[in-house]
Amino acid sequence: MQQPKLPDADWAYTVLADLKRVVREYATAATESTCPEIRKLFTDLTNSTLQMQGELYNAMQAANMYDTSSPALRQDIQKQLQTYQQTQQQTQQFIQQRTAGQAAPFMQQSQQQQGAPAYN
Repeated sequence: MQQPKLPDADWAYTVLADLKRVVREYATAATESTCPEIRKLFTDLTNSTLQMQGELYNAMQAANMYDTSSPALRQDIQKQLQTYQQTQQQTQQFIQQRTAGQAAPFMQQSQQQQGAPAYN
């Protein structure tokens, strides 16, 4: 008995979905790694997988295997971009406050050990 053959478009969709999943996994691994060499490895793997995903998407689109969604409104994209930029700015401020807050007690302790007055 011969098994039914999966159409090329279905295979392509399956591979495309898997590449998207792999990119997420590699990105997570890169952000969670503490070793610079491992972080670079997963960053490189993420980039090469993104390249493959883009090439497959372009091939699928050229072969009319991929229907793109309706174009987004420019103002919707701009609004979302502003939201992301605000979040990024808030995150950077939070990190700066936390790292400055952690350095301050160390600086005070260091000054006290050296006999210098501690300034608050």
